[in-house]
Amino acid sequence: MSVESPSLREAVSTRRDGESQRGEATPHGHCEHSDHSRDSGTVDDAQAWAAVLRRDRSFDGRFVTGVLTTGIYCRPSCAARHPLRENVRFFADGAAARAAGLRPCKRCSPDDVSRDERAVLAAVRAIKASEEPLALAGLAGDAGYSVAHFQRLFTRATGLSPAAYARALRRERAGEALSGGGRVTDAIYDAGYSGPSRFYADFEARLGMTPSVWRDGGSGVTIHWATVPTSLGRMLVAATDKGVCRLSFDEGVEDLRRRFPNAELVEGGEQFERLLEQVVAAVEAPGLPHAIPLDVRGTAFQEAVWAELRKIPPGETRSYAQIAAAAGKPSAVRAAGSANGANNVAVLIPCHRVIRSDGSLGGYAYGLEIKRQLLERESK
Repeated sequence: MSVESPSLREAVSTRRDGESQRGEATPHGHCEHSDHSRDSGTVDDAQAWAAVLRRDRSFDGRFVTGVLTTGIYCRPSCAARHPLRENVRFFADGAAARAAGLRPCKRCSPDDVSRDERAVLAAVRAIKASEEPLALAGLAGDAGYSVAHFQRLFTRATGLSPAAYARALRRERAGEALSGGGRVTDAIYDAGYSGPSRFYADFEARLGMTPSVWRDGGSGVTIHWATVPTSLGRMLVAATDKGVCRLSFDEGVEDLRRRFPNAELVEGGEQFERLLEQVVAAVEAPGLPHAIPLDVRGTAFQEAVWAELRKIPPGETRSYAQIAAAAGKPSAVRAAGSANGANNVAVLIPCHRVIRSDGSLGGYAYGLEIKRQLLERESK
């Protein structure tokens, strides 16, 4: 029942995540796909009611809650006292609720969601079109919101702050230019950087290697690695001087070489051994906190998904739909699954904590038995 507009979804994405289907709710809350609907992933009654009970802001805009006894409809996150379940019906949007004779709640103003979307969409377009970084105050002022409120709106919609979104967009544009074999100097300005120093500083801090080295498949970068036995099976761990860049099961140095064909691969090493001990401990006790540095990269959306994965408390799980919503794209459930699968550091970015909406385990790159054991260890 999502009401996120396709234009917002495409504008926020720095890469296309595919077309989505669209769905419209009937007055009885059942979602039927039609030409007038707007959802790529159906929110059924049970999911909708659970979101209402949690007052989950990530579902705002995906549907509205109609309360038949009071004649009003609300956002899922409305702070008003929860109605009885038998008095509730779910609608795709305010228009559908009004057609059923309901009026908008004055407390949560559910119809303002569309205004919020338009404000975020305008900001995204401005960021993409500008050759210089845009001030948050200016973006908020143009939208007619306070700075703090607009920051929250933008982050909820995209998974990133306006400044972080602009940085991720520049990095991604530069990465595409470099991957195409372009000159680094050209990539600097084509990506919207003001000059070489900022470009190199951004990439070195983010990737652990310069842009030209990235383009050349890790040429000149030293990656220390080892395979070690664990209670979950043999594990490959690899790290640059910035942090762990690969953690996987049942892989070896040849698999690592395919990922970094031009890097210098060095087995072991004194400093690496200390890091390796920390990684093994984190895998054997995945529920305990750790501060292991990572050297990973991805698209803006992938990084937003990975950030949300790291927020899931040990012992808890989330569905792919919940992760997509938390990352700012409630309709991009398949893309969230792909981002989950693109995770290069198993356990440390806990993609094993994502399951299907029906409660089943779903998939896992290293087999469901390892996923099951990780979840069991965290629940104790």
